[in-house]
Amino acid sequence: MRAVVFDRYGPPEVLRLEEVERPAPKPGEVLVRVHATTATRTDCGLRSAEYFVTRFFTGLLRPKRRSVGIELAGVVEAVGTGVESFAVGERVFGIRSGANADYVCVREAGVLAHIPDGTGFEQALADGALSALSLLRSAGLRAGQRVLVYGASGSIGTATVQMAKHLGAHVTAVCNTKNVELVRSLGPDVVIDYEQQDFTKNGETYDLVFDAVGEHSFRRCRRSIAPGGLYIATDGFHNVAWALWTSVFGRRKARLGIVRYAKEDVLALERLLAAGEYRPVIDRTYRLEDVVEAHRYVETRQKTGNVVLSLNGGPR
Repeated sequence: MRAVVFDRYGPPEVLRLEEVERPAPKPGEVLVRVHATTATRTDCGLRSAEYFVTRFFTGLLRPKRRSVGIELAGVVEAVGTGVESFAVGERVFGIRSGANADYVCVREAGVLAHIPDGTGFEQALADGALSALSLLRSAGLRAGQRVLVYGASGSIGTATVQMAKHLGAHVTAVCNTKNVELVRSLGPDVVIDYEQQDFTKNGETYDLVFDAVGEHSFRRCRRSIAPGGLYIATDGFHNVAWALWTSVFGRRKARLGIVRYAKEDVLALERLLAAGEYRPVIDRTYRLEDVVEAHRYVETRQKTGNVVLSLNGGPR
């Protein structure tokens, strides 16, 4: 089978397709034939070792794990002994490292759920929505609270706008001019075009400022955070010192956006998709063979929603 791999840190060109041995499901595992996966900002960061500190976890001189990708949607090809929740032929989606491949094994108890009828493989890709659910849960978001989502047109941003509204929050979404209408269609209460207005200077305050692209800092946003409020950034390390400082001092807190994928969240997303209460946004779709080009595009930081890698029709 094919898998996207890399043997050294670097630009998108370090990625390549390689023929590797097809995995076999162990007890309690499901073998999924992947139909759609993604190229994400996380994938690009791990591939390039953009932040050197991550090498202490991923490999100091070269990557410990050669595989790429974190989310998948496909069809159950085989099941290991003891699996009861999934059967061969069923459509599934979820999170698993090494998902940029023709096949991947996922634990039955892991972050895996059924794709609802009427939802396509590309529409079931879950990283943005699961990241949003995880971080909003960790923030303790409650109905009626005021939330500002900066970077509201990205994968996590488009999901956070919808999830925060689903949880009953008053949502202000911030994006650039070309994405205003798209973001407005997701249902926020207010949309701010950051090319026309700086939300940090409009005098409004929010219980949660959610920086979905890591472009801002707690210092710049703190006047927009209500007393007792929270700032969460999903990318970058320039808020580490603020997270440490505000954990002890001050009424306004900063927190790094550390995502914890959970079974309960993927099952909640399955229900939302089935009810038509969540709409994934897809920017572009590439063939798996074009993963280098997909990574180049993601690194422009101009993507809107997901950048999909399609495996339909490719060699097996």
